Parts: sequence; structure tokens; C-alpha cells
Amino acid sequence: MKLARILGTIATLALVILAGGAPARATAPSAPAPAGVTLSSTVQIAFPLSITFSVNAQSDVNVTDLRLHYVVHRRNLTTVVSEGWARFTPAPTVSSRWVWDMRMSGLPPGAQVEYWWTGRDAAGKTGQTERATLSFDDTRHNWQSITTAMVTLYWYSGSRTFADALMEAAQQGLSTIEQDVGAIPEGNVRIYIYASAADLQAAQLFAPTWEGGVTFVGYDIIAVGVATSQLGYGQRAVPHELTHWIVGQLTSNSYGAGLPVWLDEGLATYGEGDVNPQYQDALQFAIQNNRLISVRSLSSPFSPNAQEALISYGESNSIVSFLIEKYGKDKMVQLLHVFQEGSGYDAALDQVYGFDQDGLDNAWRQSLGVAAGVAEAPALVLAGAY
Repeated sequence: MKLARILGTIATLALVILAGGAPARATAPSAPAPAGVTLSSTVQIAFPLSITFSVNAQSDVNVTDLRLHYVVHRRNLTTVVSEGWARFTPAPTVSSRWVWDMRMSGLPPGAQVEYWWTGRDAAGKTGQTERATLSFDDTRHNWQSITTAMVTLYWYSGSRTFADALMEAAQQGLSTIEQDVGAIPEGNVRIYIYASAADLQAAQLFAPTWEGGVTFVGYDIIAVGVATSQLGYGQRAVPHELTHWIVGQLTSNSYGAGLPVWLDEGLATYGEGDVNPQYQDALQFAIQNNRLISVRSLSSPFSPNAQEALISYGESNSIVSFLIEKYGKDKMVQLLHVFQEGSGYDAALDQVYGFDQDGLDNAWRQSLGVAAGVAEAPALVLAGAY
């Protein structure tokens, strides 16, 4: 009997197990994993002073890190991602911001910036906003625009006829620099026409008081101050700045090496077309009064004084004209390519022309009928410059 009871009990247990009725083990419910950091952001532009990037973040635990990542759209050999760190007290819900102060590192009007935020919480969970792009526009003015070939011209003062005349000057400037220098640009350029030099200077921080035009080569952006009553000036200033843009492209390099100022400004004034009478007057004044500045001295930035700078512009135009007319445009293109390789000023001239800056100074002076070694001195009062 006992054996039968035992066998019966075993059979019953087997049926229970096969039916899934084994005794359940008590287990504690698992806590849900943190969802990560949820982010949202806004941007406020105060042209030309700052850009304020604001961010809101939430998580199940304390948010411990918030960073802005941004890429400025410009010509670079590689993509550069910069960071701005938000300051805040860790908490599950936080709001903070990062301010780009243009006094530290400015942007030209129309520059574009791609940006996004990332966050991290105390549990190691992360979050990221969608990438967005902003345009650092000067919204203080009601801009209009026209586009021809590779040039888009923006203006807010003056008629369409005024803008068309400046666009025609731009196209003629591109043609001149291609035909006479052999330089052909890549990509497109945006030209912002401000209604005056004062308006242009107000669009930048720390602009020199004599500045009438500026080229932001890496951004493919040009800004010029042209009053409607100064169309003639604008028709020279626009191709002048376009030449800076083209030459900047041709000579860009990874070594941080640039051009001597006399070459950069000489090509720009050459790109204007017919020689500006102001340059001719300045050059003649310097010759007649034994006040020519040496080529080597003109390699450094020109004087911030507009009256003295005009002498430098006039001489630079004369020096570049001398090189192109005597040795040809092919030599000039070759010189620009040598500078693109990071060559020094004297070495580049010697490689292409067989003389350094002092040798160029002597040859140029001889072409003017001026003896070498004339003492230098500042110029007297003359009209303004670019």
C-alpha cells in the first residue's frame, strides 16, 4: 500500500510540472531604465554683437552636462567643430544658455553656422537636438537681391538701376581679373551693399574709420559701403573687393602664409580697371617729393591713416602694373601659385622673377625714372582709400 501511495504522489507531481504548475518564485519588479536627456533649444541673434543659444533639458535624474557644438560654414581644409559649455546647477530639469560674444571672435553679415546641443545625466544617459543652421543676417535693413552668374548682390538703399550698375561692375571686374591676371574664382560670392561707409562700419566691431569695403575671403562674402550719390566709387570698390576674394582663393594654404600687402592691394586696385586718378595723384606726389615707400615696407599692413594709406595704394597699383606689363600675366599667376605653397616673400619673387623685394624695388623705381635708395617719408594730406 505504501508503495502505491508513493507512486501515486510521484505521478501527480509529474502532471503538475508538465502542466506548468511548478511553484512560482517571488521576484521584485525591475525599475525602468532612465529614458535619457530630452533637449530643446532656441537662438537669438543680436547683430552684430552676439548670438545667444538657449537650451532646456530634462531627465529622470540630474542633468550634469550640456554642450553646444557648432560649425561655421567657411572654406577650411577640414571641418572644425567648436564647443560652448553651458553653466548650470545639476538638476532633473535645467535651462541654460551659451553666448557667442562677437567682440572675441566675430562673423561677417550673412555668415552661416550649423549647431546642435548634447546633454548627459548622472546615469550616463545622453541626448542630442537636431542639427540646425542659422544665418547671421543684418536684419536692421530691408535687403533686396539680384543674382547674375556667380554673384548675388544685396542692397537696401537705391533703385534697381543702381543695383544693376554695381552688378555690371562686378561682372566686368571678374572678366578683367581673368583676362589680365589669369585668375578664375571657384564657387559663388555674396556682396552686401551698405548705404554708406558709416553703415558698413556699424555692421562690424572694431572696423577702421576709413574702411569703405571689406572682403571675408573664407566666407565668400563681401561688404561695401556705397551711397546712391557715389555710384562711381561703388563701381570701383566692388571689383576691388572681388579681386581680393579671387586672390584669396588662389593663395589659400595650410601653412598660414599670406601675401605681401603691396601684392594683395596692388592686384585689387588693378582689378578696378582704369587707374583711379587718386592713385595716380598719390604716386606722382610721392615721386616729386622723394617720398616713395619701399616695396619691402609695403609688405606690412598699411597705415590706418587714410591719407598715408592712399600713397601705399597708389604705389602698390604701380608695382603690380609694372610686373604684369613687363613680365606678363603668366608670371603673375605663377607667383600666386608659389605663394599658395607657403613661400616667403623674397623666395617667391626670386623663384618667379629672379629678384627679391629689394631687387623689385630697384627695377620698379627705374621704370618710373626714379633713382634707387630715395629716402622714405609719410605722405601729406590726400583723399580717402578703400
